[in-house]
Amino acid sequence: MIAWGVVHARVALLLLVACAAPPADPGSSGDPDVPLGDTAPHEVLVAPYLQSFTPTSGWICWETADGEESVVEYGLTEALGAQARATATAWGHGMQHEVHLEGLTPDTVYWYLARTGATRSEPAHFRTPPAVGAGAPFRLVAMSDMQRDDARPLQWAQVVEQGVIPWVTGAYDADLPTAVGLVLIAGDLVDSGWMYDDWTTDFFPGAAPLSRSVPFYPVLGNHEGNSPAYFQYMHLPEDGTPGFEEHWWTTDYQNVRVVGLDSNEGYASTEQLEWLDEVLERTCTDDTIEFVFAELHHPYLSELWNPGELDWTGEVVARMEAFSTACGKPSVHFFGHTHGYSRGQSREHAHLWVNVGSAGGALDRWGADGQTDYEAFSNSQDAYGFVVVEAEPGAFTLRRLSLGTPEAPTEAVVTDELTVRLAARPPATPEAVGPVDRGVVGANLELVASSFSHPEGGAHGASWWQVSADCTALSAPVVDRWEQHENWYGGVDTRAGLPLDRLAVEALAPGVWCWRVRYRDRGLAWSAWSTPAAFVVEGA
Repeated sequence: MIAWGVVHARVALLLLVACAAPPADPGSSGDPDVPLGDTAPHEVLVAPYLQSFTPTSGWICWETADGEESVVEYGLTEALGAQARATATAWGHGMQHEVHLEGLTPDTVYWYLARTGATRSEPAHFRTPPAVGAGAPFRLVAMSDMQRDDARPLQWAQVVEQGVIPWVTGAYDADLPTAVGLVLIAGDLVDSGWMYDDWTTDFFPGAAPLSRSVPFYPVLGNHEGNSPAYFQYMHLPEDGTPGFEEHWWTTDYQNVRVVGLDSNEGYASTEQLEWLDEVLERTCTDDTIEFVFAELHHPYLSELWNPGELDWTGEVVARMEAFSTACGKPSVHFFGHTHGYSRGQSREHAHLWVNVGSAGGALDRWGADGQTDYEAFSNSQDAYGFVVVEAEPGAFTLRRLSLGTPEAPTEAVVTDELTVRLAARPPATPEAVGPVDRGVVGANLELVASSFSHPEGGAHGASWWQVSADCTALSAPVVDRWEQHENWYGGVDTRAGLPLDRLAVEALAPGVWCWRVRYRDRGLAWSAWSTPAAFVVEGA
């Protein structure tokens, strides 16, 4: 009998195990007398991995050099007892096996092995998602850009084996498929999607300890090159625009709707945006969905690497912002392309911007050309790592786990964290302290507001200040400043020690002015605006 475990290189794909003949196939009906079909050994090219799971079904995929037989034996214990069958698909490099398990029980651990002839995988296990509305907390991992860096060819495998798996199983005191429900990959899985060995010697071997127990949901990056291999290997939801299946799609996990998008040339289209409009419209009235997480490859803005920015992604962001404000459902867009981490937020909307790189690609380092300190971002890091999101009814918590840099590697360490709540209670409305109803000299002006206060003890996250000559509507403000509580840029927090309840203002022309301020907590909830306060700027 032939078995396989984690495949680390094509030359080591075939792992011979000396053992007794395989047990009789129980058959889909549980009949032990159903005869075996193909009994030849077959070289394994890609070990079993999970795709597109629902509470009652899921796909198990693998690749062999030959052999049409595709059988998954599964059950509630390692004894297995049931099976599902399919016929492999031949393509340019081997036989792709995809077996659909159906009739599964939600929120249940199943053991399985995959078989092609006499070749059997080592037993592994997965956990089906809870039924919609079950209200069970769950976690997802988001990361991107694990394409091979020749200077650090094992970085992707290290992120998985020394970062993701030990951190999530330790933090949540659970085995892997209980600790994590799904993995999102925001593109650039390989260095070149057209190079077969990039899949079989780099991506899949590095992913195997994770992907055999947890389903992963990627989107296309530029390095995939829209290659046939990507579509051959992936079995993603097919609810996108007809003719563009697996380019864009959705999947639901408990109270979160995940939207996969294709931001690559030729697909970043009006047609895709119209599909996204429809998805967001029906999500607005879907009471089972509280949050929307989109993933796509290219950033709209990128602090570490401006050349990677894409205006089309800005169209996606604008739609998600409008959705979150109109429907009261916070949202996130995860992206990659830039090899580092950035977390930002929209000023007027409960929407997060999160770059989840790099999980392997060479880092974009501070000091390179094409870098900008954007006001939307609060925390950017030129480090390897991944993001963990813990979702529960009414809230989610996002954490960045950093593995450091080539010169200063670390164990997985939390370097950024925030919690976003559905229908969150906002901070107390601030009050203007000064200047109020008095004359000031315009060259020495400081706005001062009351201290931050929150009904649930939340922390001060940002302040938004406006000064206008229009004291009725404060239209066309001459000062319009959004100050965050932190701004990690270039390895330094440029906001460290600076207050959020006061603002220095450049000289204003003599005359009557009005100002106001509002406070935001770190979960993206804004207070109401303070009552506008009038003051007079006197001549110097």
